[in-house]
Amino acid sequence: MAQKSANVIARIEPEIKEQAEAILADMGIPASLGINMFYHQIIKVRGLPFTPTARTQQKSLDEMTDAEFDQRMAAGFSQAKADMGSPASETFARLKARGKNDREAI
Repeated sequence: MAQKSANVIARIEPEIKEQAEAILADMGIPASLGINMFYHQIIKVRGLPFTPTARTQQKSLDEMTDAEFDQRMAAGFSQAKADMGSPASETFARLKARGKNDREAI
């Protein structure tokens, strides 16, 4: 194993640091190893190991106006009537495969 003698100093939001370190601790990974893994992935993919994007997450129910909620429900109902859905088993299989691929990237 290569000798570790370089330091990384970064200023980040305390809450973000605490949350990330708690998750890493739950995984049994020290923060320094998590950062080292992140750097290795940057080298491996020759860029960020994820695609930075603008917020695409759907609004929560609490964030929606009544009109936005009604519009979302109408769109979903139209899709259901047009048989544009997929069985839950297929949806869960896709989500599991996506999660497995994300873990293998690390």
